[in-house]
Amino acid sequence: MPEVLLSTENITKQYANHLALDAVSISVQEQRIFGLLGPNGAGKTSLIRIINQITAPDSGTILFEGKPLQPNNVEKIGYLPEERGLYKKMKVGEQSLYLAQLKGLSRPDALNRLKYWFEKFEIQSWWNKRVEELSKGMQQKIQFITTVLHEPKLLIFDEPFTGFDPINTELIKSEILELKEKGTTIIFSTHNMESVEELCDDIALINASKLILEGSMQDIKKSFRTNTYELTFKGSVDAFSRHLNGNELIDKVESNGSTRATVKLGGSDGSLNKLLEGLLPVVEIEACNEVIPQMREIFIRAVGGSSI
Repeated sequence: MPEVLLSTENITKQYANHLALDAVSISVQEQRIFGLLGPNGAGKTSLIRIINQITAPDSGTILFEGKPLQPNNVEKIGYLPEERGLYKKMKVGEQSLYLAQLKGLSRPDALNRLKYWFEKFEIQSWWNKRVEELSKGMQQKIQFITTVLHEPKLLIFDEPFTGFDPINTELIKSEILELKEKGTTIIFSTHNMESVEELCDDIALINASKLILEGSMQDIKKSFRTNTYELTFKGSVDAFSRHLNGNELIDKVESNGSTRATVKLGGSDGSLNKLLEGLLPVVEIEACNEVIPQMREIFIRAVGGSSI
């Protein structure tokens, strides 16, 4: 089992009359992508700022590599905030070098690494351009590079795909997965549930300052199963409907001589085997697959079902 790189224990943060975080505890394992999810105002950014030591919690502790988080740990963390922070009048290369040296890289090391990334992204021609000359997506590429340049153990991305077209979104997704394969641990905060499905190994869902879900994607999806199956068959739809044994036919679509039916188990036996036993003598079953809930559905159900 992977080691825990970062954990928060009962983190609480209050701003005036607003409780931003209420005893939030999460555990981020090494070399995994951890999705930090929640509606606007849930407390995600407050937690990210505390991990980055931009603000401090009112109570609770943060452990990094098994020890209390220290100021010098920021050298092992890369943070791409949702709010972009490049200096508009500076040239791209000059600014990239400046930010790299702030992260502890020497000028020669920074130049070598920047050359690698600029060639990889095919943006060598941007070096002497001013930031204000670049589009939002181009600026975001530069910020991505300066975030990962010092090869931190932990990367925190807050809405990293903002401003990107579909091609560049896929490019950054590919880079994130490659960074993980090389050993980096990633906290990934987004509202894009499709990206969560594609990238995340584990998730935590915060709503109204409280942690309401945490665990592996696989385990969380299992916990939200609805005992719904999609069956594709040939034969009489009426015969199929008559032999459901008390299970519910939710939907059916006929196409090219076959029927795709969605069935929710709920009969007296409630087992898939019993359902198939009753159907096999009357229709030809071509396929049977469980309908697994998607993260968008889980997000809506969890947030809607919690006390807000």
